[in-house]
Amino acid sequence: MIDQPTICFGQQPCGFFPKRFLVAKINTARVLQKKIGGRMVFFYHDSDADYRETITIFRDRSTNAEARLNFTQENKLQKKHSPLYLKRVPTGWKEEVLKQLPRFVGRSMIDLFSSIDKNTAADFCLEMYNKLGLLEGIEVVRSSNPDFRQRAADITAGFVDIKYQGEIVRAKIISESDPVPSTLNPQPFASLHEGGPVYTYLPKPDKITKQQITPGAESRFSWMNSVIGCTHYIYGEGEKDYLKFEDFPEVKFIQRDEINNSNFAFIPIHNS
Repeated sequence: MIDQPTICFGQQPCGFFPKRFLVAKINTARVLQKKIGGRMVFFYHDSDADYRETITIFRDRSTNAEARLNFTQENKLQKKHSPLYLKRVPTGWKEEVLKQLPRFVGRSMIDLFSSIDKNTAADFCLEMYNKLGLLEGIEVVRSSNPDFRQRAADITAGFVDIKYQGEIVRAKIISESDPVPSTLNPQPFASLHEGGPVYTYLPKPDKITKQQITPGAESRFSWMNSVIGCTHYIYGEGEKDYLKFEDFPEVKFIQRDEINNSNFAFIPIHNS
């Protein structure tokens, strides 16, 4: 028996209304599935720590002016360095956004947003994508899932989710090429980039498990695919910069369909 195709696409949480490029990936996967069959898998990379990933870009319905909204977090350390699956949404954030949404969307989307009760950025985004009906028939695999991390291939370089000042932060595991000051004693295990040449260095804890470690962008695909085993992968514009297609001859790479205003929030046509 020939194994069924596995059509995969990946994306970080990309706004509490999803960016249009994610919808383009989903649509590309659905068209392909109609042709070849198989299953669809969304690799939800919620281990990323960059809060800019969830900026949600709207156009004002009256003026057509661009506006950018985003989650807020409980403190600066969490905002800058905690992974998206642990960036907590503080009390009052949803209410503040609800005051602004009538400028951008109609009542049905306001009610949908209001119905979501999740307390991390990644969970909130995923619930919105589900309630919009975008993920119907699609298996979601989260990079934060401890079981997924345990099953995935071992990695020697990347990032570690580690406790620091009362929060879990995503710190880069230090490699030989990293510019670590020789005066530090003992030599640190991981670092947080604070901007420019400034780093915060963290010591190695007593115990590190495989479930705390995720790779950087360059090795993320092989790590992901060691579990998912995709036969077809839908990639976006940014992924072309680091995906080495020739390293995976067993996978057919397909560029997502073009879509206008790809960085803007997706608002369904039936929005009213």
